[in-house]
Amino acid sequence: MKLISLAGLTLALLLQIDPAPARPLIIEQTTLIDGSGREPVANASLLISDGTIRRIIRGSFPPQQRRGAEVIDGRGKYLIPGLMDIHVHLRGGTEVTSSGLRKIKVDKKDGIQMLHSYLYSGVTAIYDMGNNPDYIFALRQEERAGKLLAPRIFTTGSIVTHPGSHGSGPGAVLIDRWPEGKPALDAHIRRAPDMVKLTYEERGWGARPAIPLLPLDIMQNIVEYYNDQGIRSTVHASSERRARQAIFAGVDTLAHPVIQGPTTEEFARLVSAKRIPMATTLTIGENYSRLAQHPEYLDQALYQAVLSQAEIARLKTQKSAQYKQQTWTWWMQIMTPVAQQNLRMIHDQGGILALGTDQSMGPAVHREMELLAAAGIPNLAIIRIATLNAAVFLGREAQLGSLAEGKLADMVLLNKNPVEDIDNAKDIAMVFKQGASIDRSRLHLPINDR
Repeated sequence: MKLISLAGLTLALLLQIDPAPARPLIIEQTTLIDGSGREPVANASLLISDGTIRRIIRGSFPPQQRRGAEVIDGRGKYLIPGLMDIHVHLRGGTEVTSSGLRKIKVDKKDGIQMLHSYLYSGVTAIYDMGNNPDYIFALRQEERAGKLLAPRIFTTGSIVTHPGSHGSGPGAVLIDRWPEGKPALDAHIRRAPDMVKLTYEERGWGARPAIPLLPLDIMQNIVEYYNDQGIRSTVHASSERRARQAIFAGVDTLAHPVIQGPTTEEFARLVSAKRIPMATTLTIGENYSRLAQHPEYLDQALYQAVLSQAEIARLKTQKSAQYKQQTWTWWMQIMTPVAQQNLRMIHDQGGILALGTDQSMGPAVHREMELLAAAGIPNLAIIRIATLNAAVFLGREAQLGSLAEGKLADMVLLNKNPVEDIDNAKDIAMVFKQGASIDRSRLHLPINDR
């Protein structure tokens, strides 16, 4: 049956979700890829109730446990944890003007469509690293109250930085003196950010001009101030020098890999020894030249499902032509392989890489995994990067990120083996959030409006 158009949806329908399942769920005799990095387990069965994985066994559950449960036959399929994207800037909270500046302009329907693009793509949790705070905190509240069908939303809300520095646009918390900046931070903390994001970037690299840099001593004070409230921190830095300084200032995670040049082995060992999770974010830079040179990637099924034909046409023509004219596009084309090499070095040293795209839609997560595979990282490790390591980045590994007894049942059932080919993670049979099956045919996406 043809769904009504997204433009004609009422807000009430946009927020309508199905209740959590009242009866237990069993997925039986599947191949379990639990996200820990361990080898797949064949003929595994899982019992889920109240949104939590209660038991995992080899073989089938006895009849008395199957009675009254919904049973899904997992034979010939592969069960992985829900994918996660821990570097997102969700669309719909701001827009970029013709002069390149960002301004507040809320388009909630656009944001919900992108949230549904994540669910359609098997992504069950995102971390928004900077947005219009009123917009993203409101969406988070609706998602957690069960009023909005969406992946789990974690967010920083406002970026915290120095006036004029990277990310100092609408909604940012700007700090230039200490302790005079504490009241502004207190106002941010009262909104309960899941993490705080800072930027430590003079951006005098590639094709971009220099901008003011957050003073190192103020960054250290800010990180300590949030940590005292139990709030983790991440920092945008693009060079080894700035990332190293941020680590010794106490930052908990890095929002990007080093992209300004090759990292040293010493830095890779440092990140590993201090267990500093690093977001991968290869897709954001690689997408410039990809769209400029190969816009046909938008013909892939996932993009066709989640983007309108009008948007795809605009990207293939107007945006592609724009990117071809930008020096930044070709600088990023050169530097993306450098970032891939840096990530591979950190992975080989035992560092914690966590999947992030710095984009705003589900298919980008799968592109990120492709780029990690092209960097030489094994597929089994990539699945961990996209699941358990992402949960570690957020400090949520006790509840999320792997399929284990006692954890929340965020899962994706695949038709093909992603350990053999990471692109097989696109071949999705079912998506579950907290044990509830997501009806992908009811998501508010272009594929369901045709």
